Amino acid sequence: MPRTFAYVRVSTTGQTTENQLQEIKAAGFQVEPRRIVSETISGSTSISRRPGFSRLLDRLEAGDILIVTKLDRLGRDAMDVSSTVRTLAGLGVKVYCLALGGADLTSSAGTMTMNVLNAVAQFERDLLIERTQSGLQRAKAEGKTLGRPSTLNETQKQAVREELASGASVSSIARKYKTSRQTILRVHF
Repeated sequence: MPRTFAYVRVSTTGQTTENQLQEIKAAGFQVEPRRIVSETISGSTSISRRPGFSRLLDRLEAGDILIVTKLDRLGRDAMDVSSTVRTLAGLGVKVYCLALGGADLTSSAGTMTMNVLNAVAQFERDLLIERTQSGLQRAKAEGKTLGRPSTLNETQKQAVREELASGASVSSIARKYKTSRQTILRVHF
């Protein structure tokens, strides 16, 4: 009889895995508490660097079933998710994703579905990056200053340049203007 495991993950300590556990239960899966691996770690952290998932891999055997509520619980990077599913399939572990209608990601249909969704997600991320870059370029072209406002006004910056030219130390000037050495160095260059 196959053993059923659940991998539930949240990104920050203020979040809870309770909703994921309820979804798994509502889908009809009975997972013993000792076979639930709960982890608080960013989805951008590769699966190989997640301590909870590493412990889970050590416990899984051929014929076992792993349940995740959504594909992004395994990771945000399509390559990492695909690699993880292939690794689990190689171990003989079936991976069910509830958000994909309970599809077994290790089956042919599950692999195709996962690949299509990963491609769409990657496309959306790429579009977001392109829109962000385009917006930044437009803002620069319009003369807008990007980033955090300078702590020094133009008069202070000129005074800093003069003090540096006269031999004053970066640290003493930073203390005088109650700012960081890095700010003074940026004014200088």
